[in-house]
Amino acid sequence: MPFLKGFKYAFCGIIHCIKNERNMRFHTVAALYVLVFARFFSFTKTEYLIVLLTIGAVMALEAVNTSIEELCDRVTQNRDERIKRSKDAAAGAVLIMAVFAAAVGILLFSDPDGWVRMYEFFKNDLPALLGVTVISVFAVIFIAAGPEGFLRPFRKGKRKKE
Repeated sequence: MPFLKGFKYAFCGIIHCIKNERNMRFHTVAALYVLVFARFFSFTKTEYLIVLLTIGAVMALEAVNTSIEELCDRVTQNRDERIKRSKDAAAGAVLIMAVFAAAVGILLFSDPDGWVRMYEFFKNDLPALLGVTVISVFAVIFIAAGPEGFLRPFRKGKRKKE
């Protein structure tokens, strides 16, 4: 059972990052869009592998960055130049990977035929276009407000009696 507990702790860490880190929510949403829209680009298995490894690297580094930031904040709340450099370096690692991920995306999604296929699909399927539009609005709210802020309007709250 200790092996399975390790998975539980790992999933708790991922959920914590998504709940508390806007950048992790952004990376999660971006990854989902990349995977959905990749179907229009006729990627080879190798290209899909590159996409998956790139997504995994960005998200893993974001989780490590969160871990380093939280540990540094636990060590001291006072201004410490070494703590600042540590946090900046961790954030820099995410930025480096995100820039290279964007480069990978530009290279892999540069096929004009894929963009034409996507355009034709959504041009001819208005419900799908409407669905993507609505989901995009929800995605922006999720990224900006987090899971709690996103779900707040859907929860039944105690209303004050007048």
